[in-house]
Amino acid sequence: MPEPLTFREEPVSFVRRSGRMSEAQERAFEELAPFYLFDVPRSVAFTSVHPDARLEPASVYGRTAPLIVEIGSGQGHAIVAAASTRPEVDFLAVEVFRAGLARTMLDADKAGARNLRLVEANAPEVLSTLLPEGSASEVWIFFPDPWHKKRHTKRRLVRLGFPQTAARAIRDGGLLRLATDWEDYALQMREVLDEAPEFERAFDGEWADRFEGRVMTAFERKGIAKGRDIRDLAYRRVARG
Repeated sequence: MPEPLTFREEPVSFVRRSGRMSEAQERAFEELAPFYLFDVPRSVAFTSVHPDARLEPASVYGRTAPLIVEIGSGQGHAIVAAASTRPEVDFLAVEVFRAGLARTMLDADKAGARNLRLVEANAPEVLSTLLPEGSASEVWIFFPDPWHKKRHTKRRLVRLGFPQTAARAIRDGGLLRLATDWEDYALQMREVLDEAPEFERAFDGEWADRFEGRVMTAFERKGIAKGRDIRDLAYRRVARG
């Protein structure tokens, strides 16, 4: 069985770019971040997670509730929509791009979503150490960067070793939900997860049905407009031991 990836020894799945923040985005970090943004102790890089850092959901959210984690939440459209319509569930958005984090906070505040928190960090480190083992009811990975050039595919998030990292954070019977508009990446995801002993298919046929909780976003519409098919996958965490 492959060992979980040791991240920062592996290529990360993003290239962090800096840019000028708008006044609204700056305001989001000044006024909203104290509530929404979990302050992550760092290690070797600004988006890294110190190995001793821990996020205890009951302490952060002030209650015990199911936790859904979205990896690469982007502008936050999917997770804000989910959080604002499912107040009985806690949500955690994991993203490295500050503009996206700012937009998520602004929209969450406007929607009154108080059951949402954000983490600015490399996602595999969040899954492998920051979150308690088995704390997530579901992990969502919707439209991750496909790194479609052959020389860059080693940067893809869902690759050999990743299922073990994700499985650590997901409770027994919990779900890993994925979607992409790149066929070759969808095939890679399915191959890697089909071979992972920690997961079993939670769908029949070739692909999963569209998850009804996944709202249509501008990003998805863009892929459809370019003629790309959307493919969904869903895997259930096998009981430990």
